[in-house]
Amino acid sequence: MAASSAGVCTACTIFRLSGRYWFSRTFSYNNNFSSRNVQTTTLHCQSQPQTKRKTDPRKWVGVVGLEIHAQIHSNAKLFSESGVHFAAPPNSLVSYFDASLPGTLPAGYQITQQRLPIAVAGSLTYNLLVRQKWNQVVTKTVRIKQIQLEQDSGKSLHDDTRSQTLIDLNRAGVGLMEVVMEPDMCCGEEAAAAVRELQLILQALGTCQGNMAEGQLRVDANVSVHQPGEPLGVRTEVKNINSARFLARAIDYEIQRQTDVLESGGWILNETRSFDYKSGRTTPMRDKEGLQDYRFMPEPNLPPLIVYDNKTVPAHADPQQVVNIDQIRERLPELPNVRRSRLVEQYGILPEHSFTLVNEDGLMEYFVSVARETKAEPRKIIGWIIKDLLGLLKQHSLNVSQSPISPMSMAELLNLLEAGTVSSSAAKQVFQELWKGAGSSASQIVQKLDLGLLQDRSTLEQICRTVIDSHQEEVRAIRGGNKKVLNKLIGLVQRELKGRADPVQVKTILEEKTL
Repeated sequence: MAASSAGVCTACTIFRLSGRYWFSRTFSYNNNFSSRNVQTTTLHCQSQPQTKRKTDPRKWVGVVGLEIHAQIHSNAKLFSESGVHFAAPPNSLVSYFDASLPGTLPAGYQITQQRLPIAVAGSLTYNLLVRQKWNQVVTKTVRIKQIQLEQDSGKSLHDDTRSQTLIDLNRAGVGLMEVVMEPDMCCGEEAAAAVRELQLILQALGTCQGNMAEGQLRVDANVSVHQPGEPLGVRTEVKNINSARFLARAIDYEIQRQTDVLESGGWILNETRSFDYKSGRTTPMRDKEGLQDYRFMPEPNLPPLIVYDNKTVPAHADPQQVVNIDQIRERLPELPNVRRSRLVEQYGILPEHSFTLVNEDGLMEYFVSVARETKAEPRKIIGWIIKDLLGLLKQHSLNVSQSPISPMSMAELLNLLEAGTVSSSAAKQVFQELWKGAGSSASQIVQKLDLGLLQDRSTLEQICRTVIDSHQEEVRAIRGGNKKVLNKLIGLVQRELKGRADPVQVKTILEEKTL
């Protein structure tokens, strides 16, 4: 859902549908971001060590809070007519207002909601893998302190060679939702999972495209460590992280760095740091020890933003001119958690598989398309899509939309397997040929490579006899009670036939001739 022409994104109120609603007035302040000092009870988990120095992780507990800046999906900036496009030439999307030129008001400062944010006291439920196993999914909740609308700022480009700094104002004035999460997380893995869930929700709503590589979702992580039972430690802020994977690495490194400093008798500085993804380390940017005056002041040119529900909306009000939270609730699309539950109920798949389908961009749509065109059971489809297809996509750093194997091709392959036209091992060969993207269909590949299932039992028995005669040592082991050796003979028969035999039939014949 795009922002309105007045710059108000009504759908950002969804995070607190049953909570409190406030009259909200827009405030302005200078180009510095205010830092928040929020402390609360934390969840405990072991952060992953990133340095050589070994410490006892049980002595220290990480505390992590997040500030997430989500770019509102809109064709124009919050208060100007300038367009919003990624990778546009520097300063090509700048109005007089954005550039703070004389005669334009208000300009020269950043506009935000400071005292009365648009939503408060919410929560986000997310799911976390235990030791990277999908069959061990833990559900956690992080509290959302507030969501506020604000303008993005310009971008500084530092040229060390010429010792100068260049300014690009293309981003200045772009609408943002700042989501402030309480420090209820304790490691990078939890933070990354929470951000990924938020990203999926925003994308489902259409309020933010959530492309982190293009800066549409940026994360500041507030990190501290303390010993259980002791007051929370001094926190550092790691700024502008644009990848969930980098977020996890940055937080875990910072937890270990602070632990090492405290273990060696040092102290932690209240400072802002940046993360270098190449070295995997955080480095200081500026300290935050001094008291900063952000000079918040009301913006007289902007009227209050009022959020209503069905009980408080004025009589005879134009629905297009008011924000009604109940109407927004009624129009909400299917959110990720509901989508996962529907997949489990509709297709009978395991909950852990539904997480993979929903969390990987485009994978759920791929699965549904295949299921619609094949007679194979959904759980069989899941195996081919998650284990085989997704495995290759990850290996080649491709997303689902770049897959050389279309849903129709996958469905055709599974139909050949279900009809008994090919064996499971031959189907794997067909899959590999489809991945090469030569343009042939699954049926054409089967015919071209002669991978059709061997139906002549006498021929199959003859090949099984040949394998048995040339492997008498294995036969003696089988007859001695080691039935696992039978799998070796099955594999030898399949190799001889290029995977064209039915493994069940091969096993039956071998058992008849060896036992």
